[in-house]
Amino acid sequence: MGAALKGKALIAYLVVCVFWGSTYLAIKIGVTELPPFLFGGLRFFVAGLILLALARALGDPLPQKSDWRTLAIVGLLLLAGGNAFVVWSEQYVGSGIASIFVVTVAMWTALFDALIPGGSSELNWRVVAGLALGFLGTLLLVGATPAEILAADKRGPIALTIASASWSLGTVYAKRHPTKASPYMGAAFQMIVGGATVALIGTMLGEWAAWHLTPRGVGAIAYLVVFGSILGYSAYSYALRHASATIVGTYAYVNPVIAVLLGWLLLHEPVGSRTFIAMAMILVAVVWIQFSHKRVVRRSGGQAVGKGDDTSSQLTTRPPIRPPYTEEAPS
Repeated sequence: MGAALKGKALIAYLVVCVFWGSTYLAIKIGVTELPPFLFGGLRFFVAGLILLALARALGDPLPQKSDWRTLAIVGLLLLAGGNAFVVWSEQYVGSGIASIFVVTVAMWTALFDALIPGGSSELNWRVVAGLALGFLGTLLLVGATPAEILAADKRGPIALTIASASWSLGTVYAKRHPTKASPYMGAAFQMIVGGATVALIGTMLGEWAAWHLTPRGVGAIAYLVVFGSILGYSAYSYALRHASATIVGTYAYVNPVIAVLLGWLLLHEPVGSRTFIAMAMILVAVVWIQFSHKRVVRRSGGQAVGKGDDTSSQLTTRPPIRPPYTEEAPS
């Protein structure tokens, strides 16, 4: 279980950055057309069923009973506690302010990764400096002022804080408790459990009365099912299995950059010098954190890599499982 991003894990990380960076608009459209918990829950539940069918068709075995508990906990923390609250919060805050809170995933992940026993990360001054630089770069990129954040409906920031902490805790928990399931089958199981739970919450809140599909709502669901869930979430599971949770968590810094670039390229939104300075700060922060983590591993003589991953040898010696997509881009 390597600590650094390289090879297929790097490709998976880039898939996460690109596709999750493009989902902000789809989520915003979705919550204006459909009730939030049903929208978020059914999106993941449907994506999980599709990914499960694809993985089975291509030969992936179902998860062993010994892995069900871990996959269920990860699905609840990431999707029920994490993503669902992000979707709900966008009723009360703009996507710019939401992105400020979402990028704190990188900080929460680094904190949990350093404090929870069994990991390979160390929260040294280099990592802290990189996290701070990335956060400042995101503030500059989005252009949200502290006054705007404080003036936002408090339900949004509170929900986003809970979401970021829950997602990060689920990320570190998944890293500490590796399973024998393939990344794709594991992601499918997590999406089914997490999505069903969120949809059940929406049902209990009476959201079905407001469920009226529109072309925009269907489009948002379809985009998020394919790109946000099947491709993005399974790629996240793959990257997390093969790299440090702290490093993988820096995707949260890259997502706003992708969102701004897509707006510039596809919608011709204006981009000024401030934007490029902010992007440079974020890129430097991500590379700096990666470099800092490598220094920690080298200083420990490589002993930190894989610490606590008792099943890592089983994962690397199993017969290869064909991914449901391509061998070059595991997503």
